[in-house]
Amino acid sequence: MGELLGLSPGIAALAVAACFTAGAVRGFSGFGLSALAMAVLATVIPPIQLIPVFWFLEMAASVILMKGGWADADRKAAFILMIAAGVGLPISLTLSMQLDPYVAKLTALSMLIVLAILQLSRLKLPFLATTPGTASAGFGAGMITGFAGAGGMLIALYALARDLPARAMRGTLNIYLLGGGIIGLVVHLLVGTMTAEAATRGMALILPTLAGVFVGKALFVPKWEPFYKPFCLTLLMGLAAIGILRLVFGG
Repeated sequence: MGELLGLSPGIAALAVAACFTAGAVRGFSGFGLSALAMAVLATVIPPIQLIPVFWFLEMAASVILMKGGWADADRKAAFILMIAAGVGLPISLTLSMQLDPYVAKLTALSMLIVLAILQLSRLKLPFLATTPGTASAGFGAGMITGFAGAGGMLIALYALARDLPARAMRGTLNIYLLGGGIIGLVVHLLVGTMTAEAATRGMALILPTLAGVFVGKALFVPKWEPFYKPFCLTLLMGLAAIGILRLVFGG
């Protein structure tokens, strides 16, 4: 597996474990796949190399989880979000490619912590519930995806501002990730971040990711749903914080 991924055996094993765990989180919480994997892997693999890999994982998970989500989703908002994200993504990817790797890692991990804190605080921004706010949320999600691969977390904040039910939030997020992924592929190809190595890594990691998604779906218990999101966000913050400490102290 290490040779296939172009990584040392230890880092390859970490990537497989991270993707399985992130897939499980996505399976039972509806979000967090790229964010959690980024929090684990950003210190050993440059974020700009991870982001196109996550494209494959998010697309695969979205296809699996799409069933039943279409009817529950706010489809108009989802389309506005994905188009606006398609505008922001090439800007942030271009900037991310120019960042020093150390700065890029700190930026990505810091963004994950900030986004997790905002979600845990259940901050509601009424502006996001408007049509211009929807477009702004999509653009911001595209920008965040290009730096940290976690644009879906900003979309979740948008859903919170809209007071969408959990099922509607998951459905809207799935449509955004699936449709936005198609636009994202075009952007990655144009910008040059979707390399042969990234494609190989992405396809190789789909299997452990989907295995995690199915495990996560099996573990989903409706009565525990209120506890899933705080648990996942706290885990995400802890992993990102550990990553920052490792970078700062050279561990």
